[in-house]
Amino acid sequence: MPSPSAPHVALLTDAFDRVAGEVRRVLRGATAEQLAYRPDPEANTVAWLVWHLTRVQDDHVADVAGVEQRWTAGGWAEKLALPFDVADTGYGHSPEQVAAVRTDGAVLGGYLEDVHAATTAFLGTLTPADLERVVDTRWDPPVTLAVRLVSVASDDLQHVGQAAYVRGLARRAGV
Repeated sequence: MPSPSAPHVALLTDAFDRVAGEVRRVLRGATAEQLAYRPDPEANTVAWLVWHLTRVQDDHVADVAGVEQRWTAGGWAEKLALPFDVADTGYGHSPEQVAAVRTDGAVLGGYLEDVHAATTAFLGTLTPADLERVVDTRWDPPVTLAVRLVSVASDDLQHVGQAAYVRGLARRAGV
């Protein structure tokens, strides 16, 4: 746990801990059928949502940390063996691509845990001054590290909420 003298680290760590905790709840006891369930042919599956939110976190945090993504460094691209380019994070996927994310909860959970550990380790290195560093000049105003990290946590929480909802729909449908 971050020291009390580092409230910025504690706050960010809490946000990413919440993401990981919610994903663990969604995956706990999920069957392959529940992970692949789609309320309609255009909907995202639990498996795709969890994979996507983890890929985005991995991609964005590795980028600002200046390290290799856990997707490749941890061998997760091979373990999940998805039919996508190694750089793919799921952004803009078609319904057919969403359906191609078929795996079990243990593998998805393993990837999440690896990314979460890398994220919290990175957060533990940050100073308040680091959070003001501009990490993306394509926006106006330019994006700081603090804004990028909050954006990733926000996006992840939205997607894990969607995954929990789809899993609930699957249960109600008898899946």
